[in-house]
Amino acid sequence: MFADLGLPHPEQELLKARLTLQIYRTIKARRLTQAQAGEILGINQPHVSLLLRNRSGNVPVERLMEFLTALGHDVEIRVKRTRKPHGQMSVVVAA
Repeated sequence: MFADLGLPHPEQELLKARLTLQIYRTIKARRLTQAQAGEILGINQPHVSLLLRNRSGNVPVERLMEFLTALGHDVEIRVKRTRKPHGQMSVVVAA
């Protein structure tokens, strides 16, 4: 989808979207207010609001992973060899 939009780094945009979705789901599942989520994440309520509306375009992937760990998730990065000329990035979210 992001490649179809002509974005310069579609894999990174997809990664950010999936991480942001997990943050959203966690905040909703824990029934946190935006202010409470902001305290946990170390950001103010307006930034939480932007994040929950998937407006995290300028937030680095590393920061999104920090948000997930602050919300009680383990984040794992795994690197493995590929048989293709170029590797790929993916995110697997455990239920």
